[in-house]
Amino acid sequence: MEVKIGIQNIGRELVLESAQDADAVAKVVAESLAKGTELRLTDEKGRQIIVPSSVLGYVEIGAEEVRRVGFGAL
Repeated sequence: MEVKIGIQNIGRELVLESAQDADAVAKVVAESLAKGTELRLTDEKGRQIIVPSSVLGYVEIGAEEVRRVGFGAL
């Protein structure tokens, strides 16, 4: 699923593909904000993204959807 992270005073957002489900990502974000620790997420390739919670502007968690392949309608 796609996760977008907005950082204060930065014009571009961080975008990553996570293998975690939406509830797991939301839980990690909420814990990070509650404790004041850094937000740590891992993308599908195993890379870690670490952002201090004090500079988070927003976190947008994309809908869990299977990507379609081909030229069919819809």
